[in-house]
Amino acid sequence: MGEIRNFKSGSHDEPPSSGRMPRRLAAIIVGDIASYSRLMQADEEGTHVRVKRIERDLIEPSIVEHHGSLVKTTGDGFIAVFDSPVEAVRCSIVIQQNLIGRNASLPKESRIEYRIGVNLGDVIVEPDDVYGDGVNIATRIEGIAEPGQVYISGAIYEQIKHKVVCGYESLGDRKVKNITDPVRIYRVLPDADAVGRTRGRRENTLLFLLALTLLVIASGVLWYLLVQPRLGEQAAAPPTPAPAASSTSQSVQAEPGSSTQAPQTAPAASPSTAAAPASAPSPAPSQSTVAVQEPDMVAIRGGSFAMGSNDDPTERPVHQVAIKPFAIGKYPVTVREWNECAAAKACSFTAIGKEDAPVTNVSWADAQQYAGWLAQATKKPYRLPSEAEWEYAARGGTQTKYWWGDKLQPGMAGCKDCGDVAAEQPAKVGSFKPNPFGLYDMGGGVDQWVADCWHRTYQGAPSDGSAWAGADCSSHVLRSGSWKNDARYVRPSNRDGYDTNVRYPTHGFRVALGP
Repeated sequence: MGEIRNFKSGSHDEPPSSGRMPRRLAAIIVGDIASYSRLMQADEEGTHVRVKRIERDLIEPSIVEHHGSLVKTTGDGFIAVFDSPVEAVRCSIVIQQNLIGRNASLPKESRIEYRIGVNLGDVIVEPDDVYGDGVNIATRIEGIAEPGQVYISGAIYEQIKHKVVCGYESLGDRKVKNITDPVRIYRVLPDADAVGRTRGRRENTLLFLLALTLLVIASGVLWYLLVQPRLGEQAAAPPTPAPAASSTSQSVQAEPGSSTQAPQTAPAASPSTAAAPASAPSPAPSQSTVAVQEPDMVAIRGGSFAMGSNDDPTERPVHQVAIKPFAIGKYPVTVREWNECAAAKACSFTAIGKEDAPVTNVSWADAQQYAGWLAQATKKPYRLPSEAEWEYAARGGTQTKYWWGDKLQPGMAGCKDCGDVAAEQPAKVGSFKPNPFGLYDMGGGVDQWVADCWHRTYQGAPSDGSAWAGADCSSHVLRSGSWKNDARYVRPSNRDGYDTNVRYPTHGFRVALGP
């Protein structure tokens, strides 16, 4: 990657010392464009313009949004530092997933793909450069990474393994240039189940090829033993007269109720099955003819409450909010409900999993897509709840740390340390007790998108319960915490922000209605 690869620690390549050098522990991202020389050779000016646009529109904003600092760009790559390993890895995932979308319509040979390496190390940071073994290791990890992938060191993995819900595939210890000790490396997979699927695909591919080979051999043997002798007999036999065409047509007309008329006698689909995905292609029904099963909704009377807490800086200041009457989903949106939208070609993917489980791996834009489809299909004003509406409903009229009290109680919510709950996937909706408003899973289960843009504090927040727009609308607010998080995320006041257009394995949502 040119300049970045020349960093050396403790050598003459470092800046000359003039007293004690400022050092800091930092998460370092090193990114490099795969096949950059080939791209430049094919279209020098066009490639340069595209790279600069990606840096301006994607890489630099993503680094800022995740509270990092861009140290430098080098034509074919970049280097950035972060105080938080979690934010460094999140930023790397966002960059790679957004590049997938940018590259989707391009031929493979024209795609700009980055390799990204992330490491945690003690480094010397200057205004326009960074030095040290931590940078060297990040650079070597990037060099090992495949195009479009994020590889991290063991030091980063130990910091984020219980905080960023991803799949991690260990690539073992690698000896890297100019570094004495081997470095443990992991490949990051945004989907937590992807490791098993990756291994399964390899095994299934080998089994498929073996089965295909055996099938070809067996078909050849059968053809030789059975078909070839019959062909020889037919060639030697005299031709037989063909039956008259009229007799064939008479035989068809003689049985009007036979299987040849089956498509005309098949029963019409019932309303309950009309919205289900069909196994064979058929003309898409208009939304006016599709029976949509609306989510169970709970009417909330409205009122005034103290929003926020002093437990975290993002939840301050505590402020009084007036909520108008509205309705909110009794449960998070389920796989079955989401797939009705997918079957109507109004949602962009078909969800997998049990039908009564909450839908996951949903971006904020996906959630908006579903709410818009539901509103159009039912002619009712469905939408995402505002952040204030969500917290008011989650508290259920209480002001305690959790809706059931100030201490964690087992069996009340689905989270990592909330009791004996399997952590591989979220429990089906309604598996835990409802809060005083009769709402289920308003804490734990899945992270839930709300309508508001992300603001780091409540300074200047609206007091009328409406959604808060403006500020950083490239990120939106998440509530509830998930089955992968610990109990502090289950608190009704807990809040977080995440990238608007990026899907994540623990993210879901519920809908609101009115007022």
